[in-house]
Amino acid sequence: MSERWKKQPQAAILEPIRARVNTNKIHKFLFGSKEKQGFLKLAAIYGLLICIGFVYIYPLLYMISTSFMNRDDLLDTSVKWLPSSLYLQNYIDAATSMNFVESFLRGIFIAGMPTVFNIFICMMVGYGFARYDFKGKKLCMGILLFSYILPSQVTMIPTYVLYNKMGILGTVWTFVLPAVFGNGLNAPIFILIFYQFFKQIPKVLTEAAAIDGAGHFKTFFKIAVPSAAPAIITVALFSFVWYWNESYLTELYVQGLSTKSVWTNLVIQLKNFDTSFNTKAATGDTATSLSESVRMAATTISVLPL
Repeated sequence: MSERWKKQPQAAILEPIRARVNTNKIHKFLFGSKEKQGFLKLAAIYGLLICIGFVYIYPLLYMISTSFMNRDDLLDTSVKWLPSSLYLQNYIDAATSMNFVESFLRGIFIAGMPTVFNIFICMMVGYGFARYDFKGKKLCMGILLFSYILPSQVTMIPTYVLYNKMGILGTVWTFVLPAVFGNGLNAPIFILIFYQFFKQIPKVLTEAAAIDGAGHFKTFFKIAVPSAAPAIITVALFSFVWYWNESYLTELYVQGLSTKSVWTNLVIQLKNFDTSFNTKAATGDTATSLSESVRMAATTISVLPL
């Protein structure tokens, strides 16, 4: 038997081994192993992500592309994505109609002021929940969660009446005062973010600060606040974006009873512009129906600061 094995060509002996090795390589490439994901799994994951991303990106690409089209491009059926030229007059017309500079600055103020107080107050409340044990702590946490679950429509009318009696209806104080007292827009979420962050800080640091003679406020400002930079950035971004995009409450509280209130931001101006556009288009105004590019330019301007 050994002599017959020796007489066989070496290539014939190694051929089954090579075939098995190649099969294993193909199997690992397609289906992966414990250390590495396979091609089929990666292709499925990336394909799903591309499809989901396209759903979100397509409206944005369409908006930007249409905003640079002139009327000839809108009438030309061969023009789908790329306009024949960058027609900037659409942005000029939209900015003029929306009073861009003034509305932009007021929007920054309306969103920025409550955001500052949201960060500071929510950070203090979250720190208190995370670092101190007191009676009724669980009850307070439950009330905090319930205040977030409770729909804003339930308290909208009482809040409106309260602001009207206080004389702050139609001013930016309708956004600032709730943030000062820890009831800003989506404040419970921000409190929970700071709560979870401060829970991760070792108590050894605060205990060492107490041994060195630091009080509660000094420990908070010298140790907790500098360590909470990631949470502060997260809360600042979310709070500003939510205040910026909040058009209904802004129109209800900040503008108030006056339809000509000076407290208008870009989002409200876009809403007014869109309402006027739809009204004229419904009457069969040809010039308005061909101004879809101006409408897209106005939408782009309103989201550009974000």
